[in-house]
Amino acid sequence: MKRLFTTLPNWIIPLQRWLLAITVVLLTSQGFAPPANATGVYEIPFPTSETWVIDKADILSRLTEGKINSGLGELAKKTGYEVRFVTIHRLDYDETAQSFADKLFERWFPNPEDQANQTILVIDNLTNNTGIRTGEKVKERLPDEIAQSVAQETVLVPLKEGNKYNQAFLGASDRLIAVLSGRPDPGPPQLQDNVQVEGTFATPEETKSSNATFWVITFLVVATIVPMATYYFYVFIQER
Repeated sequence: MKRLFTTLPNWIIPLQRWLLAITVVLLTSQGFAPPANATGVYEIPFPTSETWVIDKADILSRLTEGKINSGLGELAKKTGYEVRFVTIHRLDYDETAQSFADKLFERWFPNPEDQANQTILVIDNLTNNTGIRTGEKVKERLPDEIAQSVAQETVLVPLKEGNKYNQAFLGASDRLIAVLSGRPDPGPPQLQDNVQVEGTFATPEETKSSNATFWVITFLVVATIVPMATYYFYVFIQER
């Protein structure tokens, strides 16, 4: 009677190691890699007296930047209120657009007297999350309710209609200029009836994550089943 168990062929072990190596690479590159190119607060340069837009995400046209710079520059000269827009492409995993705006505000304007006339509006275009921070004197004309409406409605409504960043920031600039100049608040734009406010489709990041999970599971199954199937096939041949 032949032995039921025999020595595993030498070529099976390298095959198993190769499959496991592929699985580790996928886990590292797809599932558990830290966010690449995340922007930190200290990467945003200090603004000059003529800097009103810092477009790190590169989502605004030159024409839009020119219009915003012109409008916010005139606002600063006439009223003393200074508004700055900052766009970034990706936040650190433990950061939000609002916490980023708060930290940037404190870094740029560390003293209460420096903060009084300042407003910073931040957007992370990877998630389209926004944050806004205003100084105490600004709040006299721009209450927190309107400030949040600018960040959450004036900016985000055009983005829900198709990532219209230029329209979003021109609208935010016009609304902030109107309110801070003492004119009536024009209010946020209205959503069209055919616009889906809360999306039910997977985002690119969710889709990417889902695909990565599928391939990791597939390779894990292959790495387990192929050596076993090969071994039992080898045993079967030996028995014959």
